[in-house]
Amino acid sequence: MACGSAKVIWDFLKAEYQRAERIRSMKVLNLIREFERLQIKESETIKEYSDKLIGIANKARVLGTDLTDNRLVQKILVSLPERFEATIASLENTKDLSQIKLAKLLSALQAQEKRRLMRQEESVEGALQAKIQQNFGGKSKKLKGKKGYGSGSEAVAGEGSASISNNSKGGRYPPCQHYGK
Repeated sequence: MACGSAKVIWDFLKAEYQRAERIRSMKVLNLIREFERLQIKESETIKEYSDKLIGIANKARVLGTDLTDNRLVQKILVSLPERFEATIASLENTKDLSQIKLAKLLSALQAQEKRRLMRQEESVEGALQAKIQQNFGGKSKKLKGKKGYGSGSEAVAGEGSASISNNSKGGRYPPCQHYGK
């Protein structure tokens, strides 16, 4: 509105567009740099990692640079940790990795990740059950022979039974393994 002639308006628009183009190209460069440097963390799931990569690719696409699905597949395959080596080897032997679709790769990796998590949960549950059974069996035998548990003065027995009932109802600390208190 403040420009008086068409030439002044044209020069103003040209300068603004060039400035916007430089900013756009710097944003694209930063996105590509972030894409290249991104690595999966040991604690991160495939879903979380792929969401980050796809988010960066979508931002780059909005700015006019296309990060193809094939490039995303390559990036995922290169940055996977060692725990996925068997799945990668299987895919290499059965499929042409340059033709594999992103969705198919992600579903194969997520399935392997789920199987691994289920196995870990089963082994942890089994270990916890064994530890609980061991602890209940071991403590009850130890407590029977200690002072204050079993026969003795009623005051001492009362204290011992109170501490056992407190612990079974969620008391804060288990009885001492040496003194039983």
